[in-house]
Amino acid sequence: MVDEATVTGWVSRIAGDLSGQANQLTADMVQLYARELPHLVNDDESVVSLLSASLFQNIDTALRIFQHGIDPTRVEAPAAAMEYARRLAQRGTPVVDLIRAYYLGQTAILNYALTEAAEQIHDSQVLGAMMSKALTGTFAFIDRVTQQVVSAYQEERDRWLLNRNAVRAARVRELLDGDMFDIDTLETALGYRLRGTHLAMIVWHAVEPKQGNALASLQSVTAAIAECLQTAGAALLVPADERCAWVWFPLEKVALPDEDHVQRVLAKAEPTVRLVFGDPADGIEGFRRSHRQAERVHALSTAAGEQCERALTFRDVGAIALMTADLSAARSWVADTLGALATDDEQHERLRETLLVFLATGSSYTAAAARLTMHKNSVQYRVRKAEETIGKPVIDNRLDVELALRLCRRLGTAVLAKA
Repeated sequence: MVDEATVTGWVSRIAGDLSGQANQLTADMVQLYARELPHLVNDDESVVSLLSASLFQNIDTALRIFQHGIDPTRVEAPAAAMEYARRLAQRGTPVVDLIRAYYLGQTAILNYALTEAAEQIHDSQVLGAMMSKALTGTFAFIDRVTQQVVSAYQEERDRWLLNRNAVRAARVRELLDGDMFDIDTLETALGYRLRGTHLAMIVWHAVEPKQGNALASLQSVTAAIAECLQTAGAALLVPADERCAWVWFPLEKVALPDEDHVQRVLAKAEPTVRLVFGDPADGIEGFRRSHRQAERVHALSTAAGEQCERALTFRDVGAIALMTADLSAARSWVADTLGALATDDEQHERLRETLLVFLATGSSYTAAAARLTMHKNSVQYRVRKAEETIGKPVIDNRLDVELALRLCRRLGTAVLAKA
């Protein structure tokens, strides 16, 4: 059994010996990062200098803990280490690289300590006990410090993104409002090319998501949607609020996203996510027009609520979307057009659906029956009953009736009368 005091004494002694080599250890660590994490050691002298200061202070703090028997769980991360984490956040360096850097450093310092201890301690039991104590203490120190620097990283990243997004959002709103601007300057500020074809999308959470950062999940959905588009660069994403984002894709080939791909993306996303698209359009005016179309479809989806599909396009529902600008007027028009057929209950819903399919199939009872998997006579009965409920022949006002029925299907209770 190795005496605890003996082990503690050796830990303190080895740490003291390594303290005299702190400058050399720091230089060696910088070289280690240059090999293993080269993007942390770039041409920016101020960042490399800050990295060196962070390494030196971390090494010095860790060695003092072992020299003087300080509880590692009560240690505060060095100032340079916190500032270096913030700088990485500003540069967009993944936080996993920051964490990996700490564990690479931990392994290297423990190797130095083992080499030093093996030269001085000739009793294998004492050496083993000493390294076990050093290992436990080092892990406690690294765990404590990484929690603090990762927290500093995340806070700075959130602050930096918020400021950057605020500036970009202001520029985008100026562009949408038609303010005068220099296109080259604006493209630089947005990091997005304005010349060419644009596809606008609005993506949002219908309700507050249960987990995580709402905007971060919308960014992930945007990236996944972009995978099926031929684009000329990165999408432009601007937060509209804390759970909604405006997006533009710079298209090389004019096309909407593949429907099956969109559904796969939504299947993997949180169930609260919804998205709508405008039509692709060219140039600055196309940038605006595609977004305005997406806004109209967004209004439609919002009015329809939970019953609405999770993905809609202006191409599919444009006429209906245009009517949602004044929902009260749309509701009155539906009532005038459909009469009692616009009642919100199951019986009238069946009649509305049958009549809509009948009109959509060219007023063919046979085609409607096949689409609805019903007997032709049942379709005839429901169509006749729907006309009786409206109070006038559908043929006299066919286009308005069909549009009103589509509004009922899309918006449901938003345009229907209570039973």
